[in-house]
Amino acid sequence: QVQLVESGGGVVQPGGSLKLSCAASGATEQISSMGWYRQSPGKEREAVAIITQGGRTNYKRSVMGRFTISRDDVKNTISLQMNNLKLEDTGVYFCYAVVWEVVHGTGVNSWGKGTLVTVSS
Repeated sequence: QVQLVESGGGVVQPGGSLKLSCAASGATEQISSMGWYRQSPGKEREAVAIITQGGRTNYKRSVMGRFTISRDDVKNTISLQMNNLKLEDTGVYFCYAVVWEVVHGTGVNSWGKGTLVTVSS
């Protein structure tokens, strides 16, 4: 119903910056919240930043002040600007969207395939 495609991953040195983007297609008008999760080596996938349909944002504590999530509902995209990257930011970053299906009266998560961010000196 909704497809998510990430881009922008790569290799960056500590202290550097990177910007991730996610393009949504399909039933985009049914999307409510969107955001970014990451899975770091040896750890479970965790929420990094989310943004609601109304523009309210929430961030993982360790990225506050360094990462900024934004949303463009015209282009059906979200972005994650990552500044002052640290070694522990390394991981696969996944785009997600909560898709509300009125016929079922429920919201379900859609996931992208992920993009790898490697912070290395």
